[in-house]
Amino acid sequence: MKMVAPWTRFYSNSCCLCCHVCTGTILLGVWYLIINAVVLLLLLSALADPDHFSHHFSSFELGGDFEFMDDASMCIAIAISLLMILICAVATYGAYKQHAAWIIPFFCYQIFDFALNSLVAVTVLVYPDSIQEYIRQLPPDFPYKDDIMSVNPTCLVFIIILFISIIFTFKGYLISCVWNCYRFISGRNSSDVLASVTSNDTTVLAPPYDDATVNGAAKEPPPPYVSAEAWK
Repeated sequence: MKMVAPWTRFYSNSCCLCCHVCTGTILLGVWYLIINAVVLLLLLSALADPDHFSHHFSSFELGGDFEFMDDASMCIAIAISLLMILICAVATYGAYKQHAAWIIPFFCYQIFDFALNSLVAVTVLVYPDSIQEYIRQLPPDFPYKDDIMSVNPTCLVFIIILFISIIFTFKGYLISCVWNCYRFISGRNSSDVLASVTSNDTTVLAPPYDDATVNGAAKEPPPPYVSAEAWK
């Protein structure tokens, strides 16, 4: 009986909307590119003109977050955004040009992001009171803050855990999509290399028909048959 690895059961060449895993990886890479490009533009705007940026985003919590960031933190955030743009661009190009190794950095980023979210989920499970404390620290004009505070803490924890579970399921599906794309490209490249090697070996081992015919004709014919009565 042939043993099959457990993770091979989830291997598929198609993903959401019945598109190919390479197409799904390209769309995912483009989506991450757009998000990180928007974040980079916001960071550059906040670094170039903090007063103008805070004036336009004063009604959002985002503006307050940028106010408390110094130049060093802003530069680190910009560097991270540039790195993310590079990783997403490389993964998108690798999925388009069928280069499996170029997808690995983006896959590692997905695993790292999933691990960070797992730590958040563990924190919620171990310290459920931290949710109430975080809600109290929100700005007074935060939408539905009073309604959220009035919810039963147990129900609130259950809703948040359910929401985190949905996010984990979605992130896990995206990770499997990128991994299946990597496996598909790697298997296709391995098949092409094997076919090339096989064809080259066949060419070397099997000479052309004309050469074989000429070599066979050039051999000396066998000696003539002599009957046994001639030796008597």
